[in-house]
Amino acid sequence: MGVEVTVQITIRPEHEELISQVLHSGAYESADDVIGRALEVLRAEDGWLAEQGTLIDEKITRARAQFERGEYFSARESRADMTARKAEWLRNR
Repeated sequence: MGVEVTVQITIRPEHEELISQVLHSGAYESADDVIGRALEVLRAEDGWLAEQGTLIDEKITRARAQFERGEYFSARESRADMTARKAEWLRNR
């Protein structure tokens, strides 16, 4: 590992509270550990978005075209479809 550097940062009170809650849970030993993990997750999410960005854009474009052609579910139809999909998923678990 490289040289450790101490940096002072200012965080919003709500972030300080979140860090405090995580520390009190016992999952992490220090604020540095919490922030380090948060940065790892952020890096992973950013990487995933960079890898999947084109595919996501293509799906959004396809969905918009379907909507413009009138190929979409009403809210009621969507709920019924999701209920059926969930029931099938639960059966196949």
